[in-house]
Amino acid sequence: MKTSFLLRAGVAVAALMTTALVANAADLPRGPYKAPAYVAPAYANWTGFYVGLNAGYGFGKSNWDIPAVSPSPKGFLGGLTLGYNFQTGTWVWGLEADADYSAMKGSTDCAGGSCETKLPWLATVRGRLGYAGWNNWLPYLTGGAAIGNVKASDAAGDASKTKVGWTVGAGVEYAMWSNWSVKLEYLYVDLGKFDCGVSCTGVAGSSDNVSFNANVVRAGLNYRF
Repeated sequence: MKTSFLLRAGVAVAALMTTALVANAADLPRGPYKAPAYVAPAYANWTGFYVGLNAGYGFGKSNWDIPAVSPSPKGFLGGLTLGYNFQTGTWVWGLEADADYSAMKGSTDCAGGSCETKLPWLATVRGRLGYAGWNNWLPYLTGGAAIGNVKASDAAGDASKTKVGWTVGAGVEYAMWSNWSVKLEYLYVDLGKFDCGVSCTGVAGSSDNVSFNANVVRAGLNYRF
């Protein structure tokens, strides 16, 4: 009888102690809740065709032989882009072409008048090499051919010629969501020079070489198929 009483008393004491411990644990302050760190998903595959729009600003230099002046053409550029990328691991190989309207022009005083150089349009065909190891970012190098119409005019007249030159540059593209991306790039463009001759000098049989080069900074929006 005594043993049974002691056993029941022990069970009651143990139950009271357990209840007290649980109550004390519930009253303890809790540490701040930390949400799991967000990791942006990698843009897994840049492979495919894409089309887009681009717009920016160009500024450059045009050197004339006669008279020895150097207008500084500058102005807006904008147009269409078409390209294709092929991704192997973290490397992206691409080919891109664009055609832009150009408002670039510059003039300077010469021989009592004005010598002006304009670039009505510009197109490029370039290779691209990008690195896709930083989530949605794609920094890249680019280079290839540049084609543009250069126009020179002064008091004696004007002449224009479509010139094929070269371009090189770099940029970065960012994939916003499934099929869309934005980019920012810089291009150096050199279209060489052309002889506007008597149209610029007014003297038969004379030559007058006019060169054109420019720095182009532009942004773009692309849609990938």
